[in-house]
Amino acid sequence: MSLNGKKPVAIIGGGLAGLTAAAQLRRHGAPFVLYEAGPKIAGLAMTFSDGDGFSYDFGAHFITNRLAAAIGIGSKCRTVRYYGETVFMDGRTYGYPFGLMRVPRFAFKGVVAKAAAFKKGNAPQSAAEWYRRNYGSAMADEVAIPLTEAWSGVAADKLSPAVGDSLPGSISRTIMLKLASRLTRRAVACGYSREMPETPNVWHVYPEGGLGLLCQRLASGLEEDIKLESPVEEILVEDGRVVAVRAKGFEQEVSAVVSTAPRHILAKLVKGTDALQPLSRFRYRPMVFVNMRFQGRGLLPDVVIWTPENKYPFFRLTETPLSMPWLAPEGKTLITVDIGCNVGDETWSMDEEQLGEFCLGHLEDMIPNARQKYLGCRVLRTPIAYPVFLNEYEADRQRFELSTGVEGLYSIGRNGEFSHIFMEDVYWRTMKRTRQLVASLDR
Repeated sequence: MSLNGKKPVAIIGGGLAGLTAAAQLRRHGAPFVLYEAGPKIAGLAMTFSDGDGFSYDFGAHFITNRLAAAIGIGSKCRTVRYYGETVFMDGRTYGYPFGLMRVPRFAFKGVVAKAAAFKKGNAPQSAAEWYRRNYGSAMADEVAIPLTEAWSGVAADKLSPAVGDSLPGSISRTIMLKLASRLTRRAVACGYSREMPETPNVWHVYPEGGLGLLCQRLASGLEEDIKLESPVEEILVEDGRVVAVRAKGFEQEVSAVVSTAPRHILAKLVKGTDALQPLSRFRYRPMVFVNMRFQGRGLLPDVVIWTPENKYPFFRLTETPLSMPWLAPEGKTLITVDIGCNVGDETWSMDEEQLGEFCLGHLEDMIPNARQKYLGCRVLRTPIAYPVFLNEYEADRQRFELSTGVEGLYSIGRNGEFSHIFMEDVYWRTMKRTRQLVASLDR
């Protein structure tokens, strides 16, 4: 099918979602122009390396062998052999899920909650209620709710129960996939995809050279239609339909717009309709990732450590070289500290040296002689780390999940969809929406 007689589709954003849409449009012969505000493609799907041999991502990013194969980089990925999560409370560690299940109060309250759930006909009205129904009051109040409030910056009773949709499915399925990991000696994906089934045949991999390889592969052959350092200033709408975009003062007529912009930003870009004004209330949680370098390896008891106690300013620690040893030089390691904050507050404004010292002061009870092993840090900041599902705009979130309300305007990607999804689901969902767009252009 050829659509070359059509006006181009404008794609806003050169990250994984935007480039996936561009590649799919090219495959169907649909003209497009991709506008990227920055000097490079990839967005948050980019790996940073320093001169000392350490590599950093925005969080501990994994992809799966299935996604790598779909994009065509399967032969250029390393298999991740192990991935584990542990909860640290009262100076003790509890593995997920087996260790937590062995805590009597967690197990007992969980069974009681499940039994009570069968008798309740009404749906939970908040994330706090969702956790208590699904995990029991003990695990909810001691683990799940404190962690949720730490990363979101909001009380759990003000969050939508839809927060639970992003969590792994049934305990039995989680146990099956964890056992498959032990048997296959591969980090079988668990809780990373909703669009495609998770099975023992889907495991985590990491591209050689970093996550940017995903976007490089997708962008191959599309370079002439990618405009770097070209932020879109306005999306013009007439009679409820997209007609043009304005970038760097130039107006381009378009047949449609595919946006990866965060939803509150999208609401500001659209001119000619107030249909997207409710999106201006949507909030994202800013995050500071402190990538701390240490002498030695295996300083944490597991790859990911969750810290629900409020005495810690962080809620998660990740020692990535336990899963991917190539991300740090031999005999050294990298621990990423996740701190939720607000743009401009004290934590956000600290420089690297201050943040390193701040984290060290709270790590010494977990890592013996942490200060003597410390080799400095690199800090990554993002104002849009996680969508915050507030109950106050939950009805609008659900409505915009189905449609932007403007003909020819599509919102894709983690931030564009305002969704707690990982990279594999970003890819499959973008493919699905782009196929819908191509069909509408053909009509």
